[in-house]
Amino acid sequence: METVALTSLARAGGCAAKYAAARLETLLAGLVPADAENLLVGLDPADDAAVYRLDAERALVFTVDFFPPLVDDPRAFGGIAAANALNDVFAMGGAPLLALSVAAFPEELPVEVLGEVLAGAEEQVRAAGAILAGGHTIRDAEPKYGLAVVGTVHPEAIWPKAGARPGDALFLTKPLGTGIVLQAEREGRAVEGALEAAVAAMLELARAPADLLRPFAPHAVTDVTGFGLLGHAYELASRSGVRVVLEAEALPALPGALELAAAGVRTGGDRRNREFAGPHVESAAGAAEEALAYDPQTAGGLLVALPAEQGAVLEAAFATQGLFLRRVGRVETGAGVVLR
Repeated sequence: METVALTSLARAGGCAAKYAAARLETLLAGLVPADAENLLVGLDPADDAAVYRLDAERALVFTVDFFPPLVDDPRAFGGIAAANALNDVFAMGGAPLLALSVAAFPEELPVEVLGEVLAGAEEQVRAAGAILAGGHTIRDAEPKYGLAVVGTVHPEAIWPKAGARPGDALFLTKPLGTGIVLQAEREGRAVEGALEAAVAAMLELARAPADLLRPFAPHAVTDVTGFGLLGHAYELASRSGVRVVLEAEALPALPGALELAAAGVRTGGDRRNREFAGPHVESAAGAAEEALAYDPQTAGGLLVALPAEQGAVLEAAFATQGLFLRRVGRVETGAGVVLR
């Protein structure tokens, strides 16, 4: 297969290419959908996916997510893009059923490269328990790929961003730093093994963590993606009417990510995330830890709020299955986010 440096065709890759959160809020402010009794989750407020009730036992979860390449390996690109979209359904407490490709590729790109992107996505869709059933492709100078995904959830078992309560503990199911590592790779500054560890983390689906979480009925869940941990923590805090307190020393980092952050590696998404969440964040953390918390993630982990007394049992359940979990903070009365 002809070798193509996919990242050379993109201006920004992965979730770092997302529209700035502050601009997105302004854009969506006038797009509140008409009243619909069965629209359980829409734009007021927005969440990781839309949810529409079919009957007393079933609701549809629907999401779409796509972005330019963040790695040169086409199969890994397809797999990461698919995981990023599928994880939105898991973050709502749902199970994916059906996926459609959303693709834009230059006509000059070898068809074998496109086939690898689709193959990587199809592997992830099958691993998520769903079917890749078609899609839509257009010509574009900058490659882009992702999925539209439909899943199901019980109407009484939705995991919103808006449910966190004072006294909850906060957990992360993946380490942070994908944006920093990918930026360092583009700059030729990545440390040995950092890119491989970041790719492996981004390829991990949220299916297994979500399956373990369901019996605990968490109060609030969101997946940490382009707005960074602090951006998504601020969303969770503001929607829930609470204060989120994060412990900087507890934040898990991918191999090399903190060292690269200390060396000054930043993405464009770092600045946009600070503009969005910064006015609502009190930070006493060091520069590297703060950069890790603002770093835009691609296919990041779940940020979970549930009663603190359930924390030890949850940690034991994840450890038994060999899954990553880190307690990173708590929920208090008040407003905003504290990084201390």
